[in-house]
Amino acid sequence: MELIRGLHNLRPRHRGHVVTIGNFDGVHVGHQAILSRLRESAARAGLPSCVVIFEPQPREFFAGREAPPRLSRLRDKLALLKAAGVDRVLCLSFNQRLRELTAEAFVQRILVEGLGVTHLQVGDDFRFGCDRAGDFAFLQQAGSTLGFTVENTQTVELLGDRVSSTRIRSLLESGDFATAEALLDRPFVIAGRVLHGQKLGRTLGVPTANIQLKRLRAPLHGVYVVSVQHEGQVLAGVANIGERPSVAGDGQAHLEVHVLDYAGDLYGQYLPVRFHAKLRDEQKFAGLDALKAAIYADIDAARAYWQQYPLPCCV
Repeated sequence: MELIRGLHNLRPRHRGHVVTIGNFDGVHVGHQAILSRLRESAARAGLPSCVVIFEPQPREFFAGREAPPRLSRLRDKLALLKAAGVDRVLCLSFNQRLRELTAEAFVQRILVEGLGVTHLQVGDDFRFGCDRAGDFAFLQQAGSTLGFTVENTQTVELLGDRVSSTRIRSLLESGDFATAEALLDRPFVIAGRVLHGQKLGRTLGVPTANIQLKRLRAPLHGVYVVSVQHEGQVLAGVANIGERPSVAGDGQAHLEVHVLDYAGDLYGQYLPVRFHAKLRDEQKFAGLDALKAAIYADIDAARAYWQQYPLPCCV
């Protein structure tokens, strides 16, 4: 899969595409339906498929830290799009200039002049342009004038409701990982590199891997039963994700994982962390003794979970 960063990096060889546009946060089963139709249309046309995405996501541009937390970082999203068989991704910087583009200008400059679109695949709720005029009806009219076809992918419903990133965020917040996994078509995983932290866990006798989140906000908060994959092995663990209210911190969300019965060095490793069950909300404790007691109780609860359920074969 080829990643094109910015409209200025498009070349004459990039003209002629079957295209879809969106955030594709989480690349859930609804997104996968759009991508499936995209691949089919591209194969019929004998052209490469292209997904247009934005960084930051538009709601992050407008709302900053008040925007909904991401299900997937850019790195994760690109890997999922590649696995879905996408040929190219055009990643546009969502800035003031892009924000001010009308729907007409977006179609002309990006889809027609930039990508040479012959067919556009969109979701049924897709809208774009500073005037929000870029809906399916607008695209059909523009396509008939500018020489491309447009297809609307119907909403996917699963387990009684529409599949959406918003619904998945709500499921994760409530700790319903089984339903979230069904809507994602895979386990929910947060991956990142292990960094040096305050090493407080080590002083309490519970060393933790401090994993870099690289997100404005985390989609989870609290203490969870997790598993991690390291050097081909799946290891059981317990994790805290949040702002660590009992410890003076930087106000940012952190993911800290204690791997049960593991004594190796994880610094610098890129660890995928799969979430299995929520144990409790994040709490502020009166002192280190109370915090330590809670941590050991969390470890006992995680061990009890893993005595009841088998470790997965992979994360």
